[in-house]
Amino acid sequence: MGERILVFLLFLFSYFFVVVVTKTSNEDYLALSALKFEWKNTPPSWERSQDPCGGHWEGIECFNSRVITISLSSMDLSGQLSSEIGSLSELQILVLSYNKNLTGPLPAEIGNLKKLRNLQLINCGFSGPIPDTIGNLKQLVFLSLNSNRFSGTIPASIGNLSSINWLDLAENQLQGPIPISSGTTPGLDMLHKTKHFHFGKNKLSGTIPAKLFSSEMSLIHVLFESNKFTGSIPSTLGLVKTLEVVRLDNNSLNGPVPQNINNLTNVRELFLSSNHLSGSLPNLTGMNVLSYLDMSDNQFDQSDFPSWLSTLQSLTTIMMEKTQLQGSIPVSLFSLGQLQTVMLKNNQLNGTLDIGTTISDQLGVIDLQTNFIEKFDPRIDVSKVEITLVENPYCDEGLPAAKQTYCSIAKNNDSYTTPLNNCVPVSCDSNQILSPNCKCTYPYTGTLTLRAPSFSDLGNKTVFDMLGFTLMESFRNHDKPVDSVSLSNPRKNVYQYLDLSLEIFPSAQDSFNRTGISGIGFMLSNQTYKPQADIFGPFYFLADKYEHYLNDSVIEEGPVKSSKSSNIGIIAGAAIGGCVLVVLLLLAVVYGFRQKNKAKREAKKSSLFEQWGPDESNSSIPQLKGARRFSFEEIQNCTKKFSQLNYIGSGGYGKVYRGTLLNGQLIAVKRAQKESIQGGLEFKTEIELLSRVHHKNLVSLIGFCFEQGEQILVYEYVVNGTLTDALSGKSGIRLDWIRRLKIALGAARGLDYLHEHANPPIIHRDVKSTNILLDERLNAKVSDFGLSKPLGDGAKGYITTQVKGTMGYLDPEYYMTQQLTEKSDVYSFGVLMLELITARRPIERGKYIVKVVKNAIDKTKELNGLTEILDPVIDFKASLNSFEKFIGLTMKCVEESSSNRPSMNYALKEIENMLLLAGTNPNAESASPSSSYNASGNSMHPYENEYFDSSVVLPRA
Repeated sequence: MGERILVFLLFLFSYFFVVVVTKTSNEDYLALSALKFEWKNTPPSWERSQDPCGGHWEGIECFNSRVITISLSSMDLSGQLSSEIGSLSELQILVLSYNKNLTGPLPAEIGNLKKLRNLQLINCGFSGPIPDTIGNLKQLVFLSLNSNRFSGTIPASIGNLSSINWLDLAENQLQGPIPISSGTTPGLDMLHKTKHFHFGKNKLSGTIPAKLFSSEMSLIHVLFESNKFTGSIPSTLGLVKTLEVVRLDNNSLNGPVPQNINNLTNVRELFLSSNHLSGSLPNLTGMNVLSYLDMSDNQFDQSDFPSWLSTLQSLTTIMMEKTQLQGSIPVSLFSLGQLQTVMLKNNQLNGTLDIGTTISDQLGVIDLQTNFIEKFDPRIDVSKVEITLVENPYCDEGLPAAKQTYCSIAKNNDSYTTPLNNCVPVSCDSNQILSPNCKCTYPYTGTLTLRAPSFSDLGNKTVFDMLGFTLMESFRNHDKPVDSVSLSNPRKNVYQYLDLSLEIFPSAQDSFNRTGISGIGFMLSNQTYKPQADIFGPFYFLADKYEHYLNDSVIEEGPVKSSKSSNIGIIAGAAIGGCVLVVLLLLAVVYGFRQKNKAKREAKKSSLFEQWGPDESNSSIPQLKGARRFSFEEIQNCTKKFSQLNYIGSGGYGKVYRGTLLNGQLIAVKRAQKESIQGGLEFKTEIELLSRVHHKNLVSLIGFCFEQGEQILVYEYVVNGTLTDALSGKSGIRLDWIRRLKIALGAARGLDYLHEHANPPIIHRDVKSTNILLDERLNAKVSDFGLSKPLGDGAKGYITTQVKGTMGYLDPEYYMTQQLTEKSDVYSFGVLMLELITARRPIERGKYIVKVVKNAIDKTKELNGLTEILDPVIDFKASLNSFEKFIGLTMKCVEESSSNRPSMNYALKEIENMLLLAGTNPNAESASPSSSYNASGNSMHPYENEYFDSSVVLPRA
């Protein structure tokens, strides 16, 4: 220890000389030095330089010599978090997740980081109370302290975090009540912008305060499972209509369930099991998106089987064990189209079990153990359904052997492992693992946990294939060095979470370097990766220790030296440096003055877009034609400093705000997120393309802003939002058949202009309903040109390029060949046409709309056999001729081979004829009123049945 202190003192002594020539500010240098001294197993780059900013310390990002980011996920750090962390006054992101040997308390000085926006300490070893000073972090948006050993109470000061979106305190040892504001004391009821209350698996107690919830809140997740809450469920919960997942299970709640709980019409997963709830079963009529319902193990009044259950068409899972149900089960229950699991053990259900002649093709389990079922004689083949009638009169002695199938408990044989991608497996050395692409590497591993999935059938490989696909899609879109991912061993744990083993395999090398691991860890802890919420729900990841870092044993000058020789080098360096750096001080001052004058001269010459390349002839520099340049100050004034009231929506590129220019013109301001990895490319592309294409069915670019590190695009404001919102009813606009035809015509005209009249022709590459905007007269305007590609001179009808687009709309031929043509837009337009008549997303609950329609279409039947698929809002029978022509054109657009698809010009003329057939002038004005995919080419069809259940998308990464 004496030697370490001596070395540290000499290190600090040399600091007073070093700061003259380093790029790191004095106070930040000292703070990081303290962290380095306190921690073991810091990255090797921290030993190679005494300048964190200038020496490129792993996990450290700086701006203007100040440290703004510390991101060190899965670095195997050990030690404690020094109180000197509070000196990093410009720090915005602190991520130390998956370092299990980081222990001790969270220092109170954490509250000094007034600019901190993101604090992630997931799956570390921190303990003790969460300091009250955490309430000083007024700019904090993301707070994840889950999976540690924090104790004590939830600090009331968290109620001061008015910007917080994500609050995850789960899996700790927190005790006591949920703090509520009172007079001068803050509380969690003040967090109106927060969307996530994740408090599960603690020791929280007392009642759930009624004041905690209000109609002003934005919550989508309330996860209070596995605590010690008592008292009743507050009726104020029913005021939070934004809720999507509610978990109150495994507590000691009592009394009746509030009658207004069915106001929560956006809730998909509802867990009330393992409490002491009493009174009547709650009536959940109207909760039409509810997928997973668990009310098991409570003390409800004895009641007949609820008839309202059969009206909830989205149900996949009914868990109602020990809920005092009696009587017979209505036959209509088993025909629910999404139903997978019916668990009704330990009730008083009796009579005949009749499942009817039409059951869900997803139904896999009917468990009626310990009831009073006397008769079961199925009229259809139920061999694929596990039906259990153990401890029912049906299974009394004397039952014929042929009927004893249902009188034993079936063993669950569900298993899953990501399949190989059409490659020949090879033998791997010890510790290496074979990837889905048949490469032997050292993967980054851990457990991916889904806290409330909407499905219960663990034998449904489709959902796990989709999960693996979305993971790979996210890693690729964020340029992570990932070759493939493998999911395996899905299993439910005692908390009703779904755990999966996850292996992430490196690309190019056989192991990851520290940058790769840290970046992947950040994505998984920061929720940058977002699986489809209505299927997979909220998740978290717990990483295993990674022991095979690339080149960890080598530094630039050779092997890492021993501790002793390293210390001698530090001492000698400090002594010599003390002499040399005095001279360097004088040189630095002179150099600084000269550089300052040079910078002033260069600033006058600088091009707005020189960051994209020093050569002004470089094709990467946008070629602008009339787009106005806005200052960042102007943009702030237009949007009232990006006020939440002006927030419209968001996408992969960034957030969109409504704004008003000084002349009163409404604008849409698209602000790139700092982590938007395609921001520069999309920014350049949209400015170039939109500044030189002008058509009434294309969104007009007004200008842009490129300063202060911002990338902002300014468009005309299109008042009625997206076609997606109109079809879903979210915008309140009702689209009749004529309006839908005109929207299709407008989109077709915009695309035809890009294909036929732009010079050079432009392929949009991301045609989808969220990119079709509707103006005040419901005219369609094509938007979002971030993925667009000009068809340059010499291109013979196609260009070979990396595959990008949105799954569900993506042309399968382009996916497999990497050859992009105008016909790729035609395919996407065909999918858009299907949305117009069905009001369904292209991929919905594992069903791909193109295959669903192709399989169902029958021209001998009414409405071509599509009655069950079509949007019931529209009376298509009244416009039968135009409808049939519309279907015919749609099917041509989604032909597998691009050569069989029509041009956009042909499509628009056909739609014009449909409008004429419907008695409408196609040139008259209307009356007033999915994530991007990025991959290399693949020989496999993206929507092939071999890999999809009814064509759910399953790419072979």
